[in-house]
Amino acid sequence: MLALCTGPLKYVELPFYYLQVRCFNSIWKTQKPILTVNDSQLLCCLSQQRLQEARNLLEKMPGRSSHARVVYWTSILNNYWRVGFVDEARALLDIMPERNVVSYNAMLAGYVQWGRLSEAWKLFEEMPERNVVSWTSMLCGYADTGMIREARRLFEEMPERNVVSWNAMIVGLIRNGDLDGAKRVFVDMPVRSVVSWNAMIAGLVENGRVKEARMLFEEMDDKNVITWTTMICGHCREGNVRDGYSLFRRMPGRNVVSWTAMISGFTWNGLYEEALLLFLEMKSNSNVKPNAEAYISLAYACTGVGFLCFGKQLHAQIIVNGLEYDDYDGRLCKSLIHMYSSFGIMDSADHIFNKKSCNFDLHSCNHMIDGYVRTGQLEKAESLFNILPDRNKITWTSMICGYFSAGLLQKACYLFYSMPDKDAVAWTSMISGHVQNELFAEAACLFSEMKANCVSPLTSTYAILLGATGAVAYLDYGKQLHSMLVKTMTDLHLIVNNSLISMYAKCGEVEDAHRIFTSMISKDIISWNTMIMGFSHHGLAKAALQTFEAMLETETQLDSVTFLGILSACSNAGLAS
Repeated sequence: MLALCTGPLKYVELPFYYLQVRCFNSIWKTQKPILTVNDSQLLCCLSQQRLQEARNLLEKMPGRSSHARVVYWTSILNNYWRVGFVDEARALLDIMPERNVVSYNAMLAGYVQWGRLSEAWKLFEEMPERNVVSWTSMLCGYADTGMIREARRLFEEMPERNVVSWNAMIVGLIRNGDLDGAKRVFVDMPVRSVVSWNAMIAGLVENGRVKEARMLFEEMDDKNVITWTTMICGHCREGNVRDGYSLFRRMPGRNVVSWTAMISGFTWNGLYEEALLLFLEMKSNSNVKPNAEAYISLAYACTGVGFLCFGKQLHAQIIVNGLEYDDYDGRLCKSLIHMYSSFGIMDSADHIFNKKSCNFDLHSCNHMIDGYVRTGQLEKAESLFNILPDRNKITWTSMICGYFSAGLLQKACYLFYSMPDKDAVAWTSMISGHVQNELFAEAACLFSEMKANCVSPLTSTYAILLGATGAVAYLDYGKQLHSMLVKTMTDLHLIVNNSLISMYAKCGEVEDAHRIFTSMISKDIISWNTMIMGFSHHGLAKAALQTFEAMLETETQLDSVTFLGILSACSNAGLAS
């Protein structure tokens, strides 16, 4: 017996089966009318194994004909297992005065849906009559739980198959990683539905076989919005945004999922402006209402292009539309935290982060720590770091960078050597931190220690050290770094080449700097400016002007540094007037 509160201070003793009925009624309210008195009594009798009393209740239930009564009893059975009363549903099946194949199939579906496959198989074998629905239910049960061998055996034994059976086999094989097997079943199908085509195309896309999916797509006569959207997602996922967008424009009809797929495709491929423009087009040219997934992509897009005001407007729309309450997986919350922390608006990021759904999600915590560090709120970053139940390399590295930014070298070094798994990014952060604090010798020692620990330096590692070498005019060490680069890298990155030009120029070796400059296949504005400034600082005005003229021929966009270099060269040569 359980005590149930009926008022401020009044309690009554109620049997457990009554609580079961109340629970059942509360769940059923959203789907079916509340239980009648007879239905509630039936559930209580079944729960307490008062089977004769339950049978008597069944006989009294309404129904003009035998068939109508069976239909009514079966509908009750269906609703029992749907809300978790599987044993009561089975007890009801056993005491039903009359049953048909639909009744058995209903119970079989209940066992399958609740993962009770051994009981499902036992019932399947006991069934006096089976139809294609019975076989397909059992097949789906095996496939969904990974028992694909049993599912395949059952499929081959089926006396008859319909398109649902074939589709179930295809989906089961795809889910269990046998894509080629699914394709063979698809080819053997006598008749295919749009579901068959969509399942096969989606399976190919999910496994990165987009070209094969596109071939099926082009063969398909009756495409629906799911087909088009699946292919758009496939192209965008492999980075082929142009083909994805071409399909999007060809679509005969679009829904919120297809619009969102294209917006997300732009965002995750770094085309942030295109994502935002497409969103504006969706808002102005269609009646489609954006969903949470669209806003997630848009929040990242706003961060990517630095549109804080637009991001705030999107957040306002999320609140007005009540989407924050549908954020079941917390991804919308995380995207907003990322956006606000990237812009340094930590009050807003704090407000969202402190919601229960976002606390201690590692990605959000990392964004918060990074945001605190960049806005100088080191104490908050440290407090959050200390209470985290789990940390990854990003967490540790962000905190190390924070200490260096505040000049707390001892804390940064202690944290680094406490770090359980140091990667190249962490080592590079340590080297950069020492360089920032003008500890070049220590940075060079760290670089040696990094190599001794068999951690391969990054491009940025070399760039940082070359920059420091140029700043202190330590040519010998710069040449050692250059030699390492030549031995370890076949093709030097643009950033590294620019750093080498700067290092040699600052160390007085302008010819070496120019030799590297002329050997570069591609140059950016930094390359040109660095070379011009190098010539200028050494009084080589003519060479600086010639480099400037060559730069103009490439139609590279000039900036203030370019003009400063030219003016400096002219001034040093006495050409200023």
